[in-house]
Amino acid sequence: MKLSTKGRYGLMAMYRLMESYGDGPQSINNIAEKENLSDSYLEQLFSLLKNAKLVKSTRGVNGGYSLARDPKDIKIGEIIEALEGNMELSCCQKDVVCPKSEECPTRDILDEVQFKIESVLDSMTLEDMKK
Repeated sequence: MKLSTKGRYGLMAMYRLMESYGDGPQSINNIAEKENLSDSYLEQLFSLLKNAKLVKSTRGVNGGYSLARDPKDIKIGEIIEALEGNMELSCCQKDVVCPKSEECPTRDILDEVQFKIESVLDSMTLEDMKK
């Protein structure tokens, strides 16, 4: 299992915003340069993060992006979900009754793995990324 570039680069961009938390908005150019990413790709990531209310944008000469909440209040799981969407390990959907669900040998183990991954991601915050 591998996190996509959206997830990895998005986490790094959020880390950059955490580094400057309280110092005002950071420009896309500044973050893109530090992470060696294109401005347009980073803009796409911030659009997803803004829709999830994890970052806020400011327009103007000194505009850019900043964290919408304190880093200690932003869970890594929130960031990953905003960028990757809802990650499901099991082929069983929560709202759909599968005709094989009672006899499925993988469902219980995949559900347990899913629960543990979500628990870990939700137990860590952006602030935990500090070195």
